[in-house]
Amino acid sequence: MIESNSTRSGFGQAMLHLGKNKKVVALSADLTESNKLVAFEKKYPQRFFQAGVAEQNMVTMATGMALEGLIPFACSFGVFLPMRCLDQIRISVCYNQANVKLVATHCGLITGPDGATHQALEDVAALRSLPGMTIIEPSDYQQAIKATKAATRWKGPVYLRLHRAKLPALTKKSSSFKIGKAQLLQRGKKLTIIGSGPILNEVIKLNSNYEIINCHTIKPLDQKTILQSVKKTKKVLVIQDHQVYGGLGSAIAELLSEHYPVKMKIIGMPDKFGESGTPVELWDKYGLSAKHIRKEAMRLLR
Repeated sequence: MIESNSTRSGFGQAMLHLGKNKKVVALSADLTESNKLVAFEKKYPQRFFQAGVAEQNMVTMATGMALEGLIPFACSFGVFLPMRCLDQIRISVCYNQANVKLVATHCGLITGPDGATHQALEDVAALRSLPGMTIIEPSDYQQAIKATKAATRWKGPVYLRLHRAKLPALTKKSSSFKIGKAQLLQRGKKLTIIGSGPILNEVIKLNSNYEIINCHTIKPLDQKTILQSVKKTKKVLVIQDHQVYGGLGSAIAELLSEHYPVKMKIIGMPDKFGESGTPVELWDKYGLSAKHIRKEAMRLLR
């Protein structure tokens, strides 16, 4: 049986392990349980800081800690972090190139029943243009553990985009992980499909001979892996649980328009707000489910 778990749980497990490093601290904006930091708070209470419902203050606190040599993980929901404190992230974190790790859970339509106000679908677009910001969206529990550990070693601002729902594993525990290095999930011909996060579960359902790339690092992009695949297949389909504008698809379109223009389609939230429902229902309604991905793939191949 394939193990099912959430990327936010992978983060929580990694933080418990990383707590052995006395430089690692955690901050929460009154969402300790939802951000999976309960175990860290219990084991390392002197390195856990409850900021309350004050995300702007939390980011500023984390910046100060980073500038004093600590490795702070500031955590909240994706609709609050970065959306509520973008100014503090831009000036305090990025302008200073502070070693702050921003962790957002409950991102994308996969957040489900909480509805439009709590489904972060614009976060990548808001952060991608900020100088020096690294953006990572792990695809499953194990990759979230590895991404969190890698973020600790990475110098400079990092944004971890995490999710609430428990879904099957897409990667192996033994699989390697490196920031900026995409993972080839499946070799194939005719079409390159690129995605990040748990939405790749819908791509795997196609049971196709397409090339599938898990582009877990949205910024910086793994240009080499993407270009090698696209030069072979000559067609690209990008899938993202994010607004169709400004996300992974836009980053890849920028890369290809400059280096290797090909026929391309981006599947994402079609310039709308979401609603309450199960992740599966929402992905299907807004065109992100396997059957919609299959239709778009066939259109590209015509």
